[in-house]
Order: sequence, then structure tokens, then C-alpha cells
Amino acid sequence: MTVKQHTVTEGPYGPLTLVATDGVLCGLYMAGQRHRPPEETFGERDEGPFGEAIDQLEAYFAGELQEFTLELRLDGTPFQRSVWEQLRLIPYGETRSYGELAAALGSPGASRAVGLANGRNPIGIIVPCHRVVGAGGGLTGYGGGLDRKKRLLDFESGAALF
Repeated sequence: MTVKQHTVTEGPYGPLTLVATDGVLCGLYMAGQRHRPPEETFGERDEGPFGEAIDQLEAYFAGELQEFTLELRLDGTPFQRSVWEQLRLIPYGETRSYGELAAALGSPGASRAVGLANGRNPIGIIVPCHRVVGAGGGLTGYGGGLDRKKRLLDFESGAALF
């Protein structure tokens, strides 16, 4: 039997809802996030499985952690999961374009599909979809809002603090 649990922790720009399936992190959602699943799908509220995730998020927002080392459960299509794995390879403080990600996946014409998969990333921040920008380096869509995306990128580049 699958057990889903969730908790809510404060982030620098509002609450973050963490969701686990069988004790493994499968979701991190911001308030007002596009493609956020309904609350009733998050399971019972229980902080038990989230201690390490919360510790790593706090260290990240304090500027002490650049790479998350959490076990993740990325539920999606094979293509979505391949995009999300590519996101995890983008170094802290750097960005990649949708086209660069598509090329890294061996599908240089799939930048639009990469963008759609990026927008469905269920574990924001930890799977750094905010590090993906338009072909010219401009900020483009972000499920958590462009203001949050800019703040995350500015923070990682050292241009701003939380």
C-alpha cells in the first residue's frame, strides 16, 4: 500500500509544501504554483519523512549548500524524467537554454517539449528548473512565477540574498 504524506515549511518567499510517497520526496510546491496538484492528493500531514529535505533547503537558502543529495521519486513520463535528470546536471549558479537541454538529450529539435516537461517538474528548487532560460538568456516561464525565478537566479549568481 502506497503512503503519501506532506508537510509545509517556510521558504524565503512563502510556504513550500513537501510531499513524499513511501517516505521518498516526490513533490515540492510553492504557493500559487502552476501545475500544483490538489491538496487532497498530498496525503496526511506528517513532518516525519522530511527532516533531511528541510535541513538541505535551509542550508541552500542560507548559501551553504549548492547541490542537493536527497533521494527523489520523480513520477512522470520517460521523456519528462530524462529532462528532470538533465536539470539536476546544471551546476549551481549556471543556466542552460531549452535548446541546450534538448541537444543534451539527443533531440535538438525538442526544445518546446523540453519546456513543457520543465514546467511539469514536481520537485522545484531541488530539481532546478529555475536554471533554464530562453535561447537569448532571457527569463521565460516558470511554474513558481518569473519573480521567484529571477530571485533564485540572482541568489545563485551572488547578486542577491534571501
